[in-house]
Amino acid sequence: MLLPHGTIIALVDGENFELFRNSGREAQPELEPVPSPKLDEHNKGAGTHHQSTSANPSSHRLEEDAHAAAVADWLNGQVLGHKIETLVVIADPRTLGEMRNHYHKQLKQVLHGELAKDFIGKQGPEILEALKGK
Repeated sequence: MLLPHGTIIALVDGENFELFRNSGREAQPELEPVPSPKLDEHNKGAGTHHQSTSANPSSHRLEEDAHAAAVADWLNGQVLGHKIETLVVIADPRTLGEMRNHYHKQLKQVLHGELAKDFIGKQGPEILEALKGK
């Protein structure tokens, strides 16, 4: 996958959120870390479940869903504010699925790609290697 200059790569799991920016060229990307924002994760109803029973997920799952929704909301705001023009999201499959429920239509338009893997803590070269096959 070619990454245009300035592409933002978001790494997400149920608890963490990391950002990288391609500071290199499209054909020779170089990822540099970008400070992650503080998120408002108080929307525990962000997911599709509201209480913990044997048929519904635990409060931990609700917290993970709220985190995924908060990340998607922040990314939506950045896209709508024209601060992100090209985006790649790498998240574990469950988090990615929850985030997709919250994508704004304009975020979908700037979404350059997605990868359903847990890459939290990985560095630029490992991320680029994973994206090569996409």
